[in-house]
Amino acid sequence: MESGKILELRQLIEACKSNPSFIHDPSLSFFKSYLLSLGARIPPNPKTEPVDVDDIVESDIDLDDSDLVEPDNDPPLKMGDPSAQVTPDMIDAAQLAKSRAIDYISQSMLSLSLSDKLDQAVEQLTEAILLNPHSAILYATRASVLLKLKKPNAAVRDADTALKINQDSAKGYKVRGMARAMLGLWEEAASDLHVASKLDYDEDIGMALKKVEPNVRKIEDHRRKYERLRKHKEEKRAELKKQEAAEAQVQEALSALKDGQVIGIHSAIELEKKLNAASKTSRLAILYFTAAWCGPCRFISPVYTNLAGKYPKVVFLKVDIDEAADVAARWNVASVPTFFFIKNGREVDSVVGADNNALERKIAQHASPL
Repeated sequence: MESGKILELRQLIEACKSNPSFIHDPSLSFFKSYLLSLGARIPPNPKTEPVDVDDIVESDIDLDDSDLVEPDNDPPLKMGDPSAQVTPDMIDAAQLAKSRAIDYISQSMLSLSLSDKLDQAVEQLTEAILLNPHSAILYATRASVLLKLKKPNAAVRDADTALKINQDSAKGYKVRGMARAMLGLWEEAASDLHVASKLDYDEDIGMALKKVEPNVRKIEDHRRKYERLRKHKEEKRAELKKQEAAEAQVQEALSALKDGQVIGIHSAIELEKKLNAASKTSRLAILYFTAAWCGPCRFISPVYTNLAGKYPKVVFLKVDIDEAADVAARWNVASVPTFFFIKNGREVDSVVGADNNALERKIAQHASPL
């Protein structure tokens, strides 16, 4: 073996000695499987605890929340009866109440007692709604006043009602979008404001979107990063489970083998299980076909048993061709003793006859991991 490769192997072993968890690196899974096949005891991986995706905590996002308000929890305002019959006189009376409300809204812009005028506007609009509960514009107008009073939850309720009456109410979408922005519901606010801008764009909608959209972009960027993190965690967890399953298979395979002993094979199914176990543990398997009436077999069998003790990490199998004729037929055994050398499920060599020197030489050759 080249001196450079020996040096690299020595460095790898030294690294594992100084940090035993190094052996659990996925890139060294082949090496760990080989060590397990030799019966090595691998220290547990300190990082094998599966990561619960639900435990991933999203970090804070730097959002512009300067215009947020405390959610209002006032009792809901009176709503009209949607099943009520509305007469022309009631419509006219509702229009008069709305006009008075508009006057109060105008006065509020000039008054020092802003909330008082707006409260009076709400009272007039409530009266108008009770008279004509089928008018989307009345609910949307009251919602806009509630917005001025910093009552976003109440504004959302009125805007929702306006949109139930008229799903194309631009004012309903506009007010609800602004109210949701006050509550920090940035994505919902952006959705409403975009619909409002398509129905009837104005400068207020444009200004609101300029405040809302940067926050939405930050949330979307954060969500993408979070999804990448979540996916990475899930992939690591899946890889750990895969490694644990592979290690469990190796341990199960090892339990099916008998180090240092010759294992008698009595059926094709039994042989398949032993060869699979040898493959999973990366061990060389030797399949020895014999017969009770064979003189050379009686000579070589004790040698074969001694070799099993000498090479405990090689799987020594023994088949009597008269007892398991189907196995002998499958392997096209023409004479006994015959030895087949099998690695990873493939025949790599054979010996025919009771040549103990050739037998041990080939065992030494193929049992070598390098």
